[in-house]
Amino acid sequence: MRALRFAGREKRKGGTVAGKLKTEIKQRRPFSSVHEEVVLSLVRSADQVLAPLTAVLREENLSLSQYNILRIVRGAEDDGLPCGEISERMVRRDPDLTRLLDRLEARGLIRRSRGTADRRVVLASITSEGRELLAELDEPIRRTTKETLAHMGSDRLDLLRELLDEARSGPLPQGKRAESVV
Repeated sequence: MRALRFAGREKRKGGTVAGKLKTEIKQRRPFSSVHEEVVLSLVRSADQVLAPLTAVLREENLSLSQYNILRIVRGAEDDGLPCGEISERMVRRDPDLTRLLDRLEARGLIRRSRGTADRRVVLASITSEGRELLAELDEPIRRTTKETLAHMGSDRLDLLRELLDEARSGPLPQGKRAESVV
């Protein structure tokens, strides 16, 4: 069977594209579908790409979700944001937003207050300590994200971004909500 090279992967004549994931995870049997392989590859890739960022944040005793929340509330300036809106803006949804906010507030990085128009609404806003911490993290995070994907050229990164956008824009299975499963 003749093998063709395609973007660093092997394509078998009349067959599927053979990826590296099967070898990396030492799987002996074939994946049940290309869909399964792609989803598992996305999960594995996300884990690998996030590991260096996690290490930078660990030095400041922050999780990725806590960092995400701090960036979201920093963008809201002094107005703060309702908890529901923070949840909607998170890159990776976390079902226990209240616990994350409790930890950030205990560290003095955010403050929460009741809304003036509707007392049921809780607004979270960043403190000066939270701004200072993010300012210290901005450059190391920027450098780490760049280094993590430095092996890919800008054309490849543009293509990857487009493919990921397309993957996220597809319909969800009926009855499913967009929540983190990882």
